[in-house]
Amino acid sequence: MDRRTSLVINFRYHIVSLGAVLIALAVGITVGVAFTNADESGPSGSESRADAAEQAFETAFADASSGIVGTGLTDRRVVVVTTPGAKTAEVDDLTARIGAAGGTVVGEVALTTKLLDSANRQFAEQIAEQSASDVPGVQAADDSYTRIGAALARALMGDGELDERATTIRSAFEQGGLIDLPSAPSQSADLALVVIGPTSADSARGEILADLTAQLATSGAGGALVGPSTTSVDGGVLDQVRSIDGSGSFATVDVTDLAAGRLVSVLALVRSASGENGAWGTTRSADGQLPQ
Repeated sequence: MDRRTSLVINFRYHIVSLGAVLIALAVGITVGVAFTNADESGPSGSESRADAAEQAFETAFADASSGIVGTGLTDRRVVVVTTPGAKTAEVDDLTARIGAAGGTVVGEVALTTKLLDSANRQFAEQIAEQSASDVPGVQAADDSYTRIGAALARALMGDGELDERATTIRSAFEQGGLIDLPSAPSQSADLALVVIGPTSADSARGEILADLTAQLATSGAGGALVGPSTTSVDGGVLDQVRSIDGSGSFATVDVTDLAAGRLVSVLALVRSASGENGAWGTTRSADGQLPQ
């Protein structure tokens, strides 16, 4: 082999080696992107991640990592609660992942804008008091949305079959335009997963959701409030929730706009059921990317 041929081979070897390094680096960066701050990629959240290969990688990562959840929700009954703006595709995927973890989704309840608008607080409170006058939390609580949440929890959470009182409360909330029932609960739940959408900051909505979620979680075995990464930026709904002392009674996750993030959301629900609550997801989350 002459010197020129040797140089050509060596040059090609270095090119291949460099290519391998770049590919490995690209994969590492993509893994990191799955949990970095969404505000670096614009306000549109997952819509800004238009690269099909990146989204495919995120999905593959979530599927490959599903073993970390395992069957942690076996024999658990979960009610999925949504807010206006929650994306159907994300809710459907979360529901499927709950099933894959052994859990049973007993129903889906949609909180309406009417319920979450503080201007309707007195009306919602009246519905709660009239339909759930014998529920201890409705009368004892000092805060309006704690009372409303206590009534809603009585309608959705429990040990087994939905009784007549639960049905009465649920019907009153539905007729009052405070909830919709995409899938009416077939039985009571012991865990609640509250899914929010990429809504704009609202000075009251975070506090309202914190109160409602806390009541659902403490009336059962746990719960989680989850949403896309834009909700945890300064002033966002999830940012508001996390700043409230009572939010420690349930888990929060701010990456539902990623497949891997929806996996983390289900893992957070598993941990909440075992008594461990935290804030997971982006770097704005106090407890890291995912439960350890």
